[in-house]
Amino acid sequence: MAVPKKKMSRSRTRRRKATWKVSAPALATCRRCGSGHVPHRVCPACGFYNGREIVPTA
Repeated sequence: MAVPKKKMSRSRTRRRKATWKVSAPALATCRRCGSGHVPHRVCPACGFYNGREIVPTA
């Protein structure tokens, strides 16, 4: 089993972990109402997906 010879410093560890960033979710524009929504999901504003009403809105 591989074991490190020396202790890794905090700065080196944190520098390695600094590249793991959370990216902002991509947004698509609804063709019907123009609001932003997550791609390949039902639009939360109007309830339409792919030209059909999936979630009825009152």
